[in-house]
Amino acid sequence: MSDPGIRSVLIVEDDKALCGYLASALTHAGYQVRLAHDATEGRHAVKAGGLPSLVFLDLGLPPQPSTMTEGLSLLDEVVYHSPRAKVIVLTGQDESAAALQAVRRGAFDFLVKPAPLARILSSLTRAELFAREEERLADMGEARLQLTARLDEGPKEAASSAEEQLLRRVLEATHYNMTEAARRLGIAREHVYYYLNKYGIQRPA
Repeated sequence: MSDPGIRSVLIVEDDKALCGYLASALTHAGYQVRLAHDATEGRHAVKAGGLPSLVFLDLGLPPQPSTMTEGLSLLDEVVYHSPRAKVIVLTGQDESAAALQAVRRGAFDFLVKPAPLARILSSLTRAELFAREEERLADMGEARLQLTARLDEGPKEAASSAEEQLLRRVLEATHYNMTEAARRLGIAREHVYYYLNKYGIQRPA
């Protein structure tokens, strides 16, 4: 897991009153809380490294808070750069459309505003459970992947997506240690570099 551990959560929410309430409640519940009030701050948190394993993400973010554009874009970046993170989406947008897009893009759970604190805590608890069990799988040399593939693109495209996700998960877990990543993947070190070039993956700054 990332250095902050699975009891750490990033809240991305532009409503500062709600953000403050959630931060206080989750801190009281034993979480270490980091805050971002728009998609730009959220992206900085993603690219800075050490992203918490739990992310609480509002889809309606500035500069387009009345749409899901910014939130979904940030969700894509979290899943892309930190595939082990569990993202819980919160939205006041059209429930059906938002749920479909959140699931398609790899969100762990979906909550509609106003979500009761008990439900938020329950969702975080489930996310932690999944994170712990996936860590146990990793210790046994296994990885649980999550893919959304277009059926009309055929199995080759899905295989490439699985290959890239597996590589990203191992690199994240080993903090981009090429030797350890090669050992876990059972391939030569130079092959790791081949896959880095193939998928355009760069080590975090």
